[in-house]
Amino acid sequence: MAHWLFKEEPETYSFADLERDGSTTWTGVTNALAQKHLRTVKKGDLVFFYATGKLKSVVGVMEVAADPTPDPTDTTGKCVAVTVKPLRQLAAPVSLATIKADKAFASWELVKQARLSVMPVPDDLWARIEALGAE
Repeated sequence: MAHWLFKEEPETYSFADLERDGSTTWTGVTNALAQKHLRTVKKGDLVFFYATGKLKSVVGVMEVAADPTPDPTDTTGKCVAVTVKPLRQLAAPVSLATIKADKAFASWELVKQARLSVMPVPDDLWARIEALGAE
């Protein structure tokens, strides 16, 4: 099982919206590197929900409910999307400021490539965010 981080504007679609809906298809990812990552996502993988905008925080955990499929919003037919379902909200959001202040995260894409919307999360960093989010 792999670990991922997906970003979304909470004004567009929040973790509370995902909890209410029970699942959603993660569409609209067009960046080439983000698409490359999205193509390797598998059913059962775990994903952090990162709220962008004013929050800039990891706020919840999702599970991938299905392997990638063609993105229904992509008119070119080149992009994929995945269906996710909510697992749980973190007890405490883990802010980007907290992540940037921790040297363990220095080489991670979230710190180095801030605009990337889909990225892998190494196991050690996943565990660190889980610990920070439990506080």
